[in-house]
Amino acid sequence: MQQPYEISAVTGLVEAKGITRSVLAYPNPATDFLTLEVKEFDLSNLRFQLYDVQGNLLQSEKITGNQTSIMMRNLLPATYYLKVTESNKEVKVFKIIKN
Repeated sequence: MQQPYEISAVTGLVEAKGITRSVLAYPNPATDFLTLEVKEFDLSNLRFQLYDVQGNLLQSEKITGNQTSIMMRNLLPATYYLKVTESNKEVKVFKIIKN
C-alpha cells in the first residue's frame, strides 16, 4: 500500500515590517569606555551584564537610556562578554575585546 505525499519548498520569506529593534556595542576592541546603544526597546525591563571568560559577573546595571557608557578602563586587557537582557530573557551577547 502506498501513501501519497507532497514535498513543498519555501522559496521566499515575507519581511517583517515595523521591527527596527537593535542593540550595538562599540568600539570593539575597547580601551577606556564601551558604548551600548539600544533602539526601539522598552527601557523599563532592560539590563546589561558584563562577564569575564570564566563566567564571573563583573558588572550588572539597568539600562536607562538609548546609549549607555560602560567603563572598561579598570579592566585588564582580555576578552569579555556583554549580555543584554529584557525581562530576564537574553536579547544579545557581545564578545568584547579590551585592549
